[in-house]
Amino acid sequence: MEENIVKQEIAMVFLVKFALLVILIEKNQLEQRKLSMKILGIGNAIVDVICKVDENFINQNKLTKGTMKLIFDDKEFQSMLSNLNIEKTISGGSVANSIVGLSQQGNKVGFIGKVNDDDLGNKYEDGLKSENVEYFYSKKKENLPTGTCLILVTPDSERTMCTFLGTAGKISENDVNSEVIKQSEMIFLEGYLWDEGEPKKAFEKAINNANKVAMSLSDQFCVDRHKTHFLELVENKLDITFANEQEMMSLIDAREFKDVIEFGKNLKKLIVITRGEKGAISILGNEITENGVEKNLEIKDLTGAGDLFAAGFLHGYLNNLNPVECLNKGREMSSKVIQQIGARL
Repeated sequence: MEENIVKQEIAMVFLVKFALLVILIEKNQLEQRKLSMKILGIGNAIVDVICKVDENFINQNKLTKGTMKLIFDDKEFQSMLSNLNIEKTISGGSVANSIVGLSQQGNKVGFIGKVNDDDLGNKYEDGLKSENVEYFYSKKKENLPTGTCLILVTPDSERTMCTFLGTAGKISENDVNSEVIKQSEMIFLEGYLWDEGEPKKAFEKAINNANKVAMSLSDQFCVDRHKTHFLELVENKLDITFANEQEMMSLIDAREFKDVIEFGKNLKKLIVITRGEKGAISILGNEITENGVEKNLEIKDLTGAGDLFAAGFLHGYLNNLNPVECLNKGREMSSKVIQQIGARL
C-alpha cells in the first residue's frame, strides 16, 4: 500500500515537472512568435524639402557639395529657404527612407522618431502610415518645430543637405520603447542621430534592448565629428555597418581601400560599403562579395541612393538571401530611386 502511494507521488512529481517543462517550451515559442516586426528604424524624423540649385548657390552659401551641414538657427534656415523654389516636400530622414523601402518590399516594419505636434509633424506621421510603417511615437507640443532638411540638387544630380533638426535632435531615452525594440528582429540606426547627451542615451537604450543592430554611418561629417564613438560602436556593438567608401576610410584613417578590407576581415562582423561607380562590397571575415553598378541610367537625384541601397540589402539579409543577392537587391532599389526626384520609390 505504502509502496503504491510512493509510486503515485513519484508519478505526480514527474507529471508536474513535465507540465512545467511544456509550459516553458510553449512560452518560449510564443515569445519567438511575438517578434512582430522584421525591422524597427530609429532615426531623425525630418521633412525633406527638395530644391534645384546651380553651383553658384552652393559656393555663395559656403557649402561643401555632397555633404550635410547642420543649421542650428531656424532664422538662418528660413532665410536660405526663402530664396529657393521648392520642387517637392516629403517625409524623410535617412533611416525612415530605408524603412519605407523595406515596407514596400512587403516586410513588417516600424519607426521611432521625434516630431512636434504641428502641421509638418502631422504630415510626417501620415506619410509613414500611408506606407504601412507603424509609427511608435506619440507626438506632443514641443519647444522646437518638426525637423526639416533642405536638399539642394545641382545639375550633376549631386545633393547637398542643410538640416535644421528641430525637435528631432532632442530625442531621449524616454522616447524609445524598449518593449517595442525587443519585438523586432533587428533595429536600424543612423549616425545622423548620434550626439552627446539625450540622443546618446536613446541610442544606448536601443542597442542594449535589441536582438540585432544595424547602423549607417550616414555622412563623413558625422564620422569625423564622432570618430572615437563610431569606431567603438562598429567594433563592439553593431552586427551590420553601412557606409560609403569615404566614410569608412575616414573612420579607420585608411590610406588605401585595401586597409578597409583588412579591417573588415579582422573585425569578423558584416560591413557593407558603397563605392560609387565601383559598385558595392560586403565583408564578413574572409567572405568578401562585390557587385558592380547598373549602366545607362538616367540619373536625376542621388538623394536616396544610400538609403534605398541599405533597404534592399537589409531586405535580402532579413529574408535569408545570400550576400550576392543582398548586394544586387540593394543595387536594384538604389538604381530606381536615383532616376527620380526624392528619396522614396
